[in-house]
Amino acid sequence: MQLRAQRDQRDPQAKRAKRLTRVLVGAAAVPVMLVAAGCSSDSGSGDGKDKAAEESAASKSASPSPTVQAAAFRKLPEPCSVVTKKTLDDLVPKGDSGKEGSSDDTATRASCSWDSLDDNGVKGSQFRWLSVSMLRFESDVTRGEGDKLARDYYQKQLKDTQTAQGAKSVKTAPVSGTGDEASVVRYDLKKKEGTFKQQTVVVRVENVVLTVDYNGAGLAGDKTPDADDLVKDAQKAAKEAVAAVTKANGAAGGGKSSGTPSAPKSPSDAASQSASASPSKSG
Repeated sequence: MQLRAQRDQRDPQAKRAKRLTRVLVGAAAVPVMLVAAGCSSDSGSGDGKDKAAEESAASKSASPSPTVQAAAFRKLPEPCSVVTKKTLDDLVPKGDSGKEGSSDDTATRASCSWDSLDDNGVKGSQFRWLSVSMLRFESDVTRGEGDKLARDYYQKQLKDTQTAQGAKSVKTAPVSGTGDEASVVRYDLKKKEGTFKQQTVVVRVENVVLTVDYNGAGLAGDKTPDADDLVKDAQKAAKEAVAAVTKANGAAGGGKSSGTPSAPKSPSDAASQSASASPSKSG
């Protein structure tokens, strides 16, 4: 009886030990399952993000970059050589050598001017002033093609010339055989020194706009020059300047341009400059 009682006391302890062991083993298995489930979930999320990133990169690489047709002319000629010596002798006789205008980028903007005073003593004197300005436009993906930008500027320059300050009897006419489009604007500009006959030829050739200003005046009692003759002279100078631009870029022009253009002085400024220069020359 004593042995049975001792066995009965040991058996419950053994049973409790076995139950405790099963509980601990089961509890230890739960975190393992949770960790495995967590790893599986994280792996799926990362794969989704990577796939989305790859698809986005592929979409961007497939999209074409914006393009624009390259401008025809990529440079400008030396400005003081665009008019031949013979023409200069006719338009600004006894004149000084050309004065090149300042420019941060002569491949985009360039100009030159000449003036002369033919002094005839007591009979008075004849004043002449010639200026050639060139502005080249780039093709740009945000602004458009160079020749279109040049067309827009050509129209603006023409309008500015027609509305020059102090201009009287303004007349505008097309000019044929010069560039892609050209017009001449003529008007009188009265100053205390005399009446200046102003001629401005605005020309566009491809992506370049040229402005040729030519004026003359009879000072100290000399006769006023004939406006029709001055117009012909201005057109001749403009035609030579256009040929110089084309020659500087080769027979067919072409090539991709670079740089940012900046606008030259308006023709009204040029006319005022020429008029204000005459007293110093006559003196």
